[in-house]
Amino acid sequence: MTSQLLLDLTFDALYASIGVLLFVILERGIYLSYLAWRARQLNHAIDADRGAVKNELAALQSRDPISRAALRYTQLLATGASRERQEDYSSALFIGVDKTVSARLWILDTLVTAAPLLGLLGTILGIMDTFNALSSGVVSDPAAVSRGIGTALRATAIGIAAALLGLLGNNVLNRRAHVLTEDLKAILLSLTP
Repeated sequence: MTSQLLLDLTFDALYASIGVLLFVILERGIYLSYLAWRARQLNHAIDADRGAVKNELAALQSRDPISRAALRYTQLLATGASRERQEDYSSALFIGVDKTVSARLWILDTLVTAAPLLGLLGTILGIMDTFNALSSGVVSDPAAVSRGIGTALRATAIGIAAALLGLLGNNVLNRRAHVLTEDLKAILLSLTP
């Protein structure tokens, strides 16, 4: 493999990383916004009429994990489960919802770490390619050398930009996921007699 081919593959990997980052940020952002909306609906239903909570939850039942967890918890409460069983069950529900809410956020963590390294690899490969061209006598024009080094440094810039984008998205989404899991705790506590 030539160093130019490796450099091109590095740029392709960087652009693919940005695409994956944007997809995960958008998908998780939309999903977490939907879950926040559902949590607000649940809170409203719980606050509206304490006596008809189970009916309200059944009416709000959907495929989202927060509504399912609240409904399952009210079903457990209806069986007259002990306080210890209620606590264990609510912890299990919390863990399940936390897994769902935090799904795919590890991709952002990985790409935030990998993007600057890919950029650095691109820079090294670009500079090596420029030095190889200089040593073989193919390039003697200083402008061509500058263009080669500029291309090499562009890889670092793309890697850092991707990492910054991913870091921002990761922090925002992790915070939203944390708030949603805390909202679930509050919902379960408000349902507990």
